[in-house]
Amino acid sequence: MANEKTVIMDNSGIKRAITRISHEILERNKGLTDVVLIGIRSGGAFLAEEIGRVTEVIEGVKAPVGAVDITLYRDDVSGQLPHQAVGKTAIPFSLEGKRVVLVDDVLYTGRTIRAAMDAMMDHGRPACIQLAVLIDRGHRELPIRADFVGRNVPTSIKENVAVRFDDENLPIEVVLEK
Repeated sequence: MANEKTVIMDNSGIKRAITRISHEILERNKGLTDVVLIGIRSGGAFLAEEIGRVTEVIEGVKAPVGAVDITLYRDDVSGQLPHQAVGKTAIPFSLEGKRVVLVDDVLYTGRTIRAAMDAMMDHGRPACIQLAVLIDRGHRELPIRADFVGRNVPTSIKENVAVRFDDENLPIEVVLEK
């Protein structure tokens, strides 16, 4: 039973979820005025780019898209990985007064989201932060919830949920690993 994998969302399911999330973002924010998309490296950054493309097709306007690396802000890896590689944060615009949609692939304990919010605050004070995730698997350790969810997937703590991307960083499937 070890390493058993189940596809819980295929490519077309992911596309539908991203399209729905994109529409919900536009509806909640009444368009893209003052909206920026920030993806958490790496899967969230890829999904933020995809949401940016979809909202541009729908709205005819491109929201600024950035990416945040949370390596230095994590509170759950100290002592485990002494030389963890630090990725690049790329937020080439101010967050002051913006409506930030923070994007991640899988929401689990909430610690990654907390770290991302800490990292973003170094780039300005947004008017608000909304959270968009492709998968919400539960098991929160912090009081964090997503505003936009592609799919809720109840899991056990022993299971893992992974979003797989192709060579062009486009999401192709979501798998549950037991």
